[in-house]
Amino acid sequence: MDLLDTLTAKGLRGEVPTREEALAVLATTDDELLDVVAAAGKVRRRWFGRRVKLNYLVNLKSGLCPEDCSYCSQRLGSKAEILKYTWLKPDQAAEAARAGVAGGAKRVCLVASGRGPTDRDIDRVTDTMAAIKDADPEVEICVCLGLLSDNQAERLKAAGADAYNHNLNTSEGTYGDIATTHTYADRVDTVQKAHGAGLSACSGLIAGMGESDEDLVDVVFALRELGSDSVPVNFLIPFEGTPLAQEWNLTPQRCLRILAMVRFVNPDTEVRIAGGREVHLRSMQPLGLHIANSIFLGDYLTSEGQAGQTDLDMIKDAGFEVEGAGEATLPRHRADVAEAAQAAGGCGTAASACGSGGCGPCGGHAHGAPAPEAVADAPPAGEPGNDELRSDLVKVRRRGAGTELAPNA
Repeated sequence: MDLLDTLTAKGLRGEVPTREEALAVLATTDDELLDVVAAAGKVRRRWFGRRVKLNYLVNLKSGLCPEDCSYCSQRLGSKAEILKYTWLKPDQAAEAARAGVAGGAKRVCLVASGRGPTDRDIDRVTDTMAAIKDADPEVEICVCLGLLSDNQAERLKAAGADAYNHNLNTSEGTYGDIATTHTYADRVDTVQKAHGAGLSACSGLIAGMGESDEDLVDVVFALRELGSDSVPVNFLIPFEGTPLAQEWNLTPQRCLRILAMVRFVNPDTEVRIAGGREVHLRSMQPLGLHIANSIFLGDYLTSEGQAGQTDLDMIKDAGFEVEGAGEATLPRHRADVAEAAQAAGGCGTAASACGSGGCGPCGGHAHGAPAPEAVADAPPAGEPGNDELRSDLVKVRRRGAGTELAPNA
């Protein structure tokens, strides 16, 4: 297939496809799917070998967010039956983080609901990072606290944060359709602040919200221009009690095509399968590992993932290996750029000047932390077109951080 040969050749050289080529990936048929996965897999292995980076989420503060992001179970007015709790104490968060690290996670993602942190919140997170680093000085820490004010990114960097997550989520042209309490430009500003402070930029998207192929390509090219070191690809979990509860638009095949498009546009960037992989990729999750080089281990913020051991077994059975703490995630040429940027305390990426921002819990829309009670299935949503609805896979998290139950790691 000429398209895939062209995309593979470009990806192996670290070159970016055209918008038309990216759109063509999304338009391929199911009969061509394995060829698409194989082509993206060649690019993935060129830059990342067979390594899979594991990340672990700790939800520091859950629910009761004043923002109205339509996809989020923690949003203003959400009726989703998630756990709601205020800030975890540093020792509680550190205990949760240890479970993920013990399971093989190289990066811990500290997330808190809300529009953005106060200076006191920055102090809280600083204390939490110190507690985590005391137990394991080598662990990477990514922080996701929403919109940043001046000098907050610098404080997080000085306290030991390695990265800041703020997702673009969707294209600039359609952003107003999913949130009205802040703008796409606000997200851009936050990623600029984080990147300018020398933090690694972690910024991604959410697929399945009713967006067009053009929207997906727009946001992925915007992320590329941002110089994002890590691109989390979230697949919408249609939580009952949120405005997008009826949006069942994804099939496993569609998800794989989206991942492949993201990989071709970001050949040498960490691509992470984030929230919703169990719900939408289902039994085809191992194929996703041939495209992405990073996943979350265990549960998400307010939804459950599959068992942590199942994640590890899947990686091994698919012929991949967990990336070790001493291994560099990014290829050397990208790592050199990132290190130079951090040393200079600014952007310095090969992309445009810093770029756009995006919030969202380091793993997108999957959220929360519940109370110690039996796991409840989400109620059925609307008909998902030709795809059989799998509401049995949408489960609110009721274990781990914020509960008295052991975490899933």
